[in-house]
Amino acid sequence: MFGRMWRYFKALLLGKLDELENPEILLQEAAREMRENLAANRQRAVTAITQKNNLKAMLDEQEKRVAQLGAQAEVAVKNGDRDLARRVLREKLTFEETMAQTRVSYEQAVEASEAIKVAIRRQEETVRQRTAESLAKRAQWKQAQIQIEIDKALNGLTFEDESSAWERAGEKIRSAQSEASARAELAQASIQAKIAGLQDDAVDAQADKALQELEQRMAGAAPVVEPQQMVQAGQSDVESELAELEAKLGTSAPSETPAQEEQPKQE
Repeated sequence: MFGRMWRYFKALLLGKLDELENPEILLQEAAREMRENLAANRQRAVTAITQKNNLKAMLDEQEKRVAQLGAQAEVAVKNGDRDLARRVLREKLTFEETMAQTRVSYEQAVEASEAIKVAIRRQEETVRQRTAESLAKRAQWKQAQIQIEIDKALNGLTFEDESSAWERAGEKIRSAQSEASARAELAQASIQAKIAGLQDDAVDAQADKALQELEQRMAGAAPVVEPQQMVQAGQSDVESELAELEAKLGTSAPSETPAQEEQPKQE
């Protein structure tokens, strides 16, 4: 008890009273005190049993002495020495009184030692039970501490910020994917336009070739005449026909322009 008070006083002075009130420390302290009390009670039981054994030895000696005095008294009586027999019997009575007191003390010591043995066995059982309970309580204390730490960790989680960042990241990814799809679609349209242009060029080339073949078939083997050459040829034919007409009419005068022909008519 004094040791416990001293530890509390020292913890109070050092400012470590909270540590001393820790359930795990309290359980360890209680277990230590139980072991110390059990050891002290065992020592008391050993002392009591030792005194009982001493009383038993003393009682045995007194019984032996009483038996010896009785035998001596008988011998004195047989020898006819009454005075000696009287003195021996008087001493024997004294030892018998003492032996009676010793027997009472011994019986009390036997009862006390038996009671102490029962108390020690009960205390040992209590210590074993409390030790098991102490281990269970310490495990419960640690589990409670772990649960408290888990709750603190869960309370410190920020799911809202993470979810908003997750949504922003997903939106950016979707936007990038849409842009990539648009670029791919535009590139595919450009490629298809180029392919269509190449196909149109091929079709035009085939059409030009077919047209040229058709014109060659229609014109026979004649060479293809350009429009300017055809105009010049038509003019030469007109001049030829006009010259023939003038020769036929007998007018071989040089041809005049229409403006010169209209002047004499006006005169």
